[in-house]
Amino acid sequence: MLSDSELKVVVVGLGYIGLPTAAVIARSGARVLGIDVSARVVDTVNSGKVHIEEVDLDGLVQGVVARGALRASTAIEPADVFVIAVPTPFGDDHAPDISHVLNAAAGIAPVLKAGDTVILESTSPVGTTEQVRDLIAAARPDLKVPGLTGNGADIAIAYCPERVLPGRILVELIDNDRVIGGITPRCARKALGFYRRFVRGACVTTNARAAEMTKLVENSYRDVNIAFANELSVVADEMGLDVWEVIRLANRHPRVNILSPGPGVGGHCIAVDPWFIVHGAPDHTPLIRTAREVNDAKVDHTIARAEALIAEMPGAPVACLGLAFKANIDDFRESPAVKVAAALARRHGRRIRIVEPYAEALPAAFAGTGAELTDIDEAIATCPIFIVLVDHDLFKSVPLDERADKLVYDTRGIWPDQPAGGATTKPLRMTG
Repeated sequence: MLSDSELKVVVVGLGYIGLPTAAVIARSGARVLGIDVSARVVDTVNSGKVHIEEVDLDGLVQGVVARGALRASTAIEPADVFVIAVPTPFGDDHAPDISHVLNAAAGIAPVLKAGDTVILESTSPVGTTEQVRDLIAAARPDLKVPGLTGNGADIAIAYCPERVLPGRILVELIDNDRVIGGITPRCARKALGFYRRFVRGACVTTNARAAEMTKLVENSYRDVNIAFANELSVVADEMGLDVWEVIRLANRHPRVNILSPGPGVGGHCIAVDPWFIVHGAPDHTPLIRTAREVNDAKVDHTIARAEALIAEMPGAPVACLGLAFKANIDDFRESPAVKVAAALARRHGRRIRIVEPYAEALPAAFAGTGAELTDIDEAIATCPIFIVLVDHDLFKSVPLDERADKLVYDTRGIWPDQPAGGATTKPLRMTG
């Protein structure tokens, strides 16, 4: 087995998972080359800087780049281990798009040699790792590929999904358990040896298809439970109840743990992965499909509720608080907050003021709307209407005396002390 200092690793994709993964592997002693299609990302990393917001990532990248353990390029080079961490989006019909994965595999194939290991980390439909194997086999008939030859294999191919929480990625890459699925048991063992170099959590081996399904199941489970909370919030709204109070009281039952509702569900995982299961077994997934539809519909419900509040004060500026898909990060992928705020901006133009402390500019969804990016202090001073879309710590810190006179639609329940009435006969707080 190669020592840590001798091991060469290529990580394809330097996004929210790939860059932290590359940096953690480099910290363990391996020499890591990060690959990205963006020359800007490559230049940023090679300068010791980061292009994404993640706790402590900037210092780690600066350190491993400075000592030569991590560098970036747009061109793949020979290595001992190849980790694929590229996006896997879906199309308009919710069909999975694994083209980025297959393109990465195609780029790796020409530089493979006997003894190498290829690991797919991207969340993928069941069977994707086998498609990677088949592509490599077609591109490299000189290599014995696992699962296709009866007399051993020259390389190992495995699947090991990430299962980290934005804001805690560097900690969870090391401490969380990992599920490692090999094309063959030998492949799983080879990948296991690699992850044991930097993972403290338990590493459990299985086959590739089971590992692929495990990741999809984890996020679908969460999506179904969030859908219950979101549907409950709509019902509570219809009945004139405070959903946050209902959930708080229900959760006092020892076997009840209802999650928090919101304006929808976002992020590349929970909002996407359930569709991979539905696409793979469309006749047997009514619950998973319905949960996705409930969570997507919550966006429309939120827009309608926001419009009703805005109509209370015609012409007044409106502050939309937050665009990220979760608190305290700069990730806007599949964010319901973006969808809600952009819909309001298309209708109300310059009246909409966006407060997002993790954005330097508004996303493309706001192009041509006239909406403006502002800070929280300016919003407090100029906007009588607040629509809370993300529970950033910055927003939670706003004291009651700075918002008591605001019309508030709090989709995240961050201000339980917000008055529901006041000097005016109009409601000052909406929830759900």
